Amino acid sequence: MTAEGFLEGRRLQLARGVLLQCIMGGYPPARFYGGDDGDLALVADPAQIHRLPWSAEPRALAICDADELSGASSGLSTRGQLKAVIARYAARGLAPVVATELEFFVFAPNPDPTQPFQPPLGLDGRREDGHSAFSVSSNNGLRPFFQEVYRCMAALGLPRDTFMHEMGVSQFEINLLHGDPLLLADQTFLFKHLLKEVALKHGLTVVCMAKPLAKTPGSSMHIHQSVVEIGSGRNVFSDADGKPTETFFHFIGGQQACMADFTALFAPNVNSYQRLCHPYASPNNACWSEDNRAAGLRIPASSPVARRVENRLPGADANPYLAIAASLAAGLHGIENSLQPTPAIQGEFEVPDHLSLPCTLHAALDRLKRSSLARELFGREFIDGYLATKTQELTSFFDEITPWERRVLAAQA
Repeated sequence: MTAEGFLEGRRLQLARGVLLQCIMGGYPPARFYGGDDGDLALVADPAQIHRLPWSAEPRALAICDADELSGASSGLSTRGQLKAVIARYAARGLAPVVATELEFFVFAPNPDPTQPFQPPLGLDGRREDGHSAFSVSSNNGLRPFFQEVYRCMAALGLPRDTFMHEMGVSQFEINLLHGDPLLLADQTFLFKHLLKEVALKHGLTVVCMAKPLAKTPGSSMHIHQSVVEIGSGRNVFSDADGKPTETFFHFIGGQQACMADFTALFAPNVNSYQRLCHPYASPNNACWSEDNRAAGLRIPASSPVARRVENRLPGADANPYLAIAASLAAGLHGIENSLQPTPAIQGEFEVPDHLSLPCTLHAALDRLKRSSLARELFGREFIDGYLATKTQELTSFFDEITPWERRVLAAQA
């Protein structure tokens, strides 16, 4: 809308069904968002209105809440779901603290989607071949791109902790500073949008798929979580002697109890399971462990004041609002019901059957469909609508025949 209209306070409305739009552009049946497909109001968050520093012409972006015309938050809004989870913590005098680690790939343009992605040409005229993990080398020619990324992050008020080259070919990771969950979800969303826009300016393609390259590590969005006492700021995961508290163990117990039901919220696409079926550093399990990257729930080595639980299941393709909401809701479920975790697992281990998670989108959606807990925590309207959208996307995937099927199966008698 025009700047004048926005500053005048003109209300922007949106059809409810848009919140259930499929990634291909279609919609599930209208019964999932109201037969009349009435309007919602988009209400800008005053703290999240940003001039876009990469735009040649003056443009701004406002992150909005999707509210019913009555003023209540829409049950279909993932940002609204996260705010509701935070409010439930606040009712107990608690405030969750999170940080996200986002991995992504930087590729050359890919105008033909039937062809694999390729890294950009480097300054030496070659394409990276996957030997640059954690390297300080800059021969990939991406320094101008990252310089603009850093500049735009500063302009948008996105504080960064560390940036590094990850294990994949032309794969990178950013760690955002910990803080309020809603703020971190907003920052993660803004950062992903920023990456793609700046990449286009530089003739590059940024991909946040969970697994864009075969035989290469996928991209995660690990979520670090702790809980503090409102007022004192004390981390309730550690006692006065620096030892883990019962609240800490209950939080882990809740995560374990919910991870299988919530897998489709953390891994929302067919491609998500390509990452999870190759489990190196992408554990598809509900085990927990002290500083073991093979566990779905890792307790990083830290001081007692920074004791936290890292959820390693979500991929870079996850909706940050929904993934953070689901993870925190699971932890709070454990706190409210004094759930105890299984014993911690260390070293190399076999995942027990009861701690295994769905390994396909079809299985994950089936588990979510049967979950009364998911409907209790997020509402029937949201879960049923989410299932309808994701089922339609899965059906669209099965409407296509892959090159592997033609290459391998066509010659079979």
